[in-house]
Amino acid sequence: MRHLECHSVLLRVQEDARRCGEQRILHLLAQGGRIEIEKNESRKVAAVQCLTRDGWRCPGFDLELFRKLRRKKAVSSTDGGPYRITRRGLQLVRAELDNR
Repeated sequence: MRHLECHSVLLRVQEDARRCGEQRILHLLAQGGRIEIEKNESRKVAAVQCLTRDGWRCPGFDLELFRKLRRKKAVSSTDGGPYRITRRGLQLVRAELDNR
């Protein structure tokens, strides 16, 4: 029984970490960041990177998180440009103090 409790706690911690990463990316995009993608020969997304408005690359952003943001309609691309935050994404981002 104790093993099951530890396993459920671990799953909750992992989900919280994913949610925290999602919020961090949404906050970065809300401040003017963008997501750039690379496609393979079959025109499918092969690699993604999240850049701040200053051009710095954000670590910890992967294809799984990109797909999750697209599924939630938090980001979109216009005319083949980089992905930017949508109105829906701005609704999903929680308020966070800016440490500037």
